[in-house]
Amino acid sequence: MAAGPTSDPVSPDAFVEAVTAWAQRIPRGSREVLAIAGAPGSGKSTLAARIEADISDTAILPMDGYHYDDELLVPRGDRPRKGAPHTFDVGGYRVMLARLRANDEDEIAVPRFDRDLEIVRSAARVIPRSVRLIVTEGNWLLLDQPPWSDLQPLFDRTAFLDVPIEELDRRLRQRWDGYNLTGDALRAKLEDNDLPNARLAATGSITPHWTVQE
Repeated sequence: MAAGPTSDPVSPDAFVEAVTAWAQRIPRGSREVLAIAGAPGSGKSTLAARIEADISDTAILPMDGYHYDDELLVPRGDRPRKGAPHTFDVGGYRVMLARLRANDEDEIAVPRFDRDLEIVRSAARVIPRSVRLIVTEGNWLLLDQPPWSDLQPLFDRTAFLDVPIEELDRRLRQRWDGYNLTGDALRAKLEDNDLPNARLAATGSITPHWTVQE
């Protein structure tokens, strides 16, 4: 297992600046992929949305759109670990990444995860051929174990959001409080799933091009 990301840290502002400079060099008609990884609650989706807003011809592919459904997780006994590496359709995600990289269709529909309903919405947004930069984000994109490690050739640049475990704990408590999760249910969610996932993402990921620290 890798020791975790160790590239020299940059601020979110410096990271967005560097990505902007890189994206501007992508020729029209070409397409490249930026992978943003990090623990649950580290701010991946927020940073991806900022890049999409700041850089033209950019679109997001969230890894969470490849969650296994509860209809599969419950009989397998994996529902309490939803979000762990083995609870995703990595093969389906890899096929979509390859399809997006090929960029030989007028538009490609991609899924997104509806956290309010805990389901994946298929074909929830469309990415047109004109998009030059795909920003994909998720906990396990840089995980140094198969099948996740098989994704590495599909990424042109990578980033890891490095957030202290104490701050992740605070953010995750705030997140789940918004979903009325309290008491033993909250404790189980954090201590049996989210925080172990956070530690695995931090220690089990390969070194990225950018380590982002607030």
